[in-house]
Amino acid sequence: MKRYASGEELIAEIRKRADLFIAEFDDVPTSGLHTLKDGVDRSPAQMLAYQLSWMDLLLGWERDERAGREVVTPAPGYKWNQLGDLYSSFYEQWQDAPLSRLQEAFRERVDGVVDLVESLSPEELFTPGQRAWASSTPSSWPVARWVHINTVAPFTSFRTKIRAWKRR
Repeated sequence: MKRYASGEELIAEIRKRADLFIAEFDDVPTSGLHTLKDGVDRSPAQMLAYQLSWMDLLLGWERDERAGREVVTPAPGYKWNQLGDLYSSFYEQWQDAPLSRLQEAFRERVDGVVDLVESLSPEELFTPGQRAWASSTPSSWPVARWVHINTVAPFTSFRTKIRAWKRR
């Protein structure tokens, strides 16, 4: 994982990767939104639903912890060894949304993650053990790593997927 020197550097990378990823959908035809193609494991709608839902989870974990509620990771009713079922719930949640709504929601969620990063001190962002939800797995990652693996990393890898989808 890339190491960030500051929250500002993390935010810049989130914005850069988000902009590159979402721009790929500008020329996806509405008729192809739910189409699976050989060699690509998700449809464009599923790719966006995946991104939206992980950002929702991340923001929800923080919101719940700040409110003093118990945080269940990855999500209520799911364990870490049930991610396939969790992903199916993501796709179902967003299945009826038009592309324009998915794109709008993506931008809103990115803004929410940026707001989250801006709200945290460097210690809260980069030191393990600062959030119960971030310490909920044996890895006990700092919040910055959770943010990276739920934004920058998938925005980058899924940009490759959507580009491959468009070539097929």
